[in-house]
Amino acid sequence: MSHYCSSSPRLTSGIRAGNRFYGLQFLTRSLPCFTELHSLFYSNGVKLIPDNIYNLLSPVALAHLIMGDGSTERHGLIICTNSYSVQDVVRLMNVLMIRYRLESTIHLKRRQNQKIEYMIYIRQSSMPLLLNIVSPFMHSSMLYKLKSSFSNPSNRNKIEVFDKDTNQTTYYNSINKAAIALNCNHTSIMYNIKSKQKNPYKGRYVFKLL
Repeated sequence: MSHYCSSSPRLTSGIRAGNRFYGLQFLTRSLPCFTELHSLFYSNGVKLIPDNIYNLLSPVALAHLIMGDGSTERHGLIICTNSYSVQDVVRLMNVLMIRYRLESTIHLKRRQNQKIEYMIYIRQSSMPLLLNIVSPFMHSSMLYKLKSSFSNPSNRNKIEVFDKDTNQTTYYNSINKAAIALNCNHTSIMYNIKSKQKNPYKGRYVFKLL
């Protein structure tokens, strides 16, 4: 991103709910490419979902939407569309259904000032499909937002683990038990299996659901 910026990133910090958080902030130059994008999503200072969102919401864009505004749920995923009107939220939901076959509903949130905000809830039944669409474009640190896609019966199935270093095959009663034994995250194992990675995990382990 350096060619879009006039200075180096800087460290920021703040306190939320009594805990201190840190972030990295950078400022971009004023460029026509950014002005064009800004004009699509803002009208007179009001955020909106543009009419051509079907074409704009590519798998890469959807992955970034989830990484930035997705909130993990036990049985699905929330996309925090709080700043948009109900018409805009429905427009976005239609694209999720028509283009990606993702089933979703509207969740309402009432603020203290009685203002109602609208958020998109992607159902757990659609989470495996969502995982396949966006996981190739998501940073590994953000895959936890898709964790409900792993909450299915296959996670309780036995798993075969072949260790290339020792040339041994070990069987575990669940992915969680394999993750504990290998000192890794169960989400990483599921991602490796579902994405059909050709390279062994950590250059060593080959997984197979039984």
